[in-house]
Formats: sequence, structure tokens, C-alpha cells
Amino acid sequence: MQPFNYTKVFSEQAAIATFEQDKTAEFIAGGTDLLGLMKDGVQVANTLVDINSLPLGDIEFHTHQIRIGATCRLSDVAFNSQIQESYPVITQALLQSASPQLRNMATVGGNLLQRVRCGYFRDPVFSCNKRTPGRGCAAITGYNRMHAIFGASEHCIAVHPSDLAVALTILDAVICIQGAEQTRQISIHDFYVLPGETPEIENLLQPGELIIAIEIPNLVCKSHYLKVRDRASYEFALVSVAIALEIEQNSIQSARIAFGGVAPKPWRAWEVEEFLKGQTINTATFIAAGELAIKQAKPQTHNEFKIELVKRVLIRGLSICCES
Repeated sequence: MQPFNYTKVFSEQAAIATFEQDKTAEFIAGGTDLLGLMKDGVQVANTLVDINSLPLGDIEFHTHQIRIGATCRLSDVAFNSQIQESYPVITQALLQSASPQLRNMATVGGNLLQRVRCGYFRDPVFSCNKRTPGRGCAAITGYNRMHAIFGASEHCIAVHPSDLAVALTILDAVICIQGAEQTRQISIHDFYVLPGETPEIENLLQPGELIIAIEIPNLVCKSHYLKVRDRASYEFALVSVAIALEIEQNSIQSARIAFGGVAPKPWRAWEVEEFLKGQTINTATFIAAGELAIKQAKPQTHNEFKIELVKRVLIRGLSICCES
């Protein structure tokens, strides 16, 4: 790891001002992803700006929304009783993320900004357009079992790693951002961007801006998060699904569905949601939804199995959500 300076700040303005003085500075709270990237030589920062003392660690419940501060630890959010009751999908997603030790350190803001877990991105020996634009994507011709089947491009096929982001996507969360001159609010649907011809751009956060909170509108629905992975814990998703349903008698009134582990951003299944409106709850409905979910899939050489897995995960997730 290259040497770096360290500074601790106590206000959002001071944090942003530090970046204005040093454009290579990086904000750090839990550091569970950033420090690993720096050790591997993938990311360089001359200054680390410690934001743990900023007043961004509260969970607030309001009439129309929940506001989660960006420096809230994942474990604190997961075990919050009101979140467990109102949004079990958030708790389930978080408790299937990382390990208990990492969840005690990692923050909500940092989790949403974690970099892709593509081995070719994280090893400077290999070419990677995300790390060095124009170098090429070694994953496309390499071993790409963990990579995208939706939303990829000829320049990048890495998948977004955050379980929390998938859960927040079905809840229409809004990301609150503080910059030097203004505060912005961006829908999570718009915040993450597909790689296209610019895979180095992963989201709409500008240099020097700081995520300060996540706002989630209050919804009355059943929700569930289902994750399939190679081992029972401390593993990223092969395929995951977040589901929220409004059910009346034996009919689905509305559905919200997003997949993880299959695309460069949480993959919202808009067509499946539209199909499920008004459908009777039965196996035939779930199977038809699964077939629709994989309609746009374009697998890589080693991950065609994800197509069948997407169908099975959705069918199982819908069954659990309807039974709960």
C-alpha cells in the first residue's frame, strides 16, 4: 500500500473542503472495501478523510418515510426492530451480506458504493476497462462464471455486489447527496448506471460529493430477500432476488422485483412486475413470471446456468413471499 495522509473531520463542509484541497482524497468510514482496494493497488488516495464523527449515524422514522444515515453500521440497521417489522427485505439482505464482523464495521453509504468483485478488476495484472479505460476487458474472454447476464456491454460484464442495494431498489429508495454547493436527491434507479462505453462510471456521485442518507418511502407490503450463493455465508450472490408484494385475498395487487448478481446494477424486473398485477397466486403464475424474467438474458461463456437460476430463485421467492 502506498503511504497516505489521514485526517478526521467533524462536519460535512469540512469533509468536502478537504477534497477540494486534495482531489485524490477519499472519504472513509468502515473502510471494509476501500482499504482492500488500496492494499491491492487498485485504488490510490493521498489522503483518507475519516467521516465517522459526522452526525450521519441515526435511523429516523417519519410519517411518510424512513431516513437512514450514511454512516449507520449494517448490523445496526439489520437489527433495528422497526425495520425488521416493516421491511424484512432489508434485514434479510443485510444479514446475508459479508460476515458479522464486517457488518459491525461497514456502513450503509459505503456498502452502496462498494466496487465490483470482478477478479479481473481487483488484480492490476489483468486488463480492465473499469480500472483503466481503453485497456480491454479480460473477463469477457476469461472465466466469467460470476458475471452479468443482463445490462452488460462489450466493455464490461462485472456485476454489482451490494445485497442492500437490491433490497432498496424495490423500495424506491432515494439517495441524499451533499456537495460543495448543493444537496441532491437521486432515485436509486437513476443513481447506478450501466457500463455502456464508459464502464469506469458506476454511479452519479460526483468527485467530492458525500452520501449523507438514504430515504425510503413507507410502504405497506410483504417483502422477502432470497440469495443463492456457492456457500452458506460470507459469499457474494450467484443470483438473488428482492420481492415486495401487495396481496388481496388470492390475488397479487402490485409487485416489486429486483435481481442481484446478474447485472452491473440492481436489475429491476419491470415487465415481470406489470405481468404479476392482478394475477392469481399459483404455481402457473410464478412459472410464467420466471420465463418473462429471463427474456433479455445474454449469458457469457461460463454463466449460462444463471438463466435457469433466475427462474428458480424468482419462483421460490414469490412462493415464500406469498406464504409469509
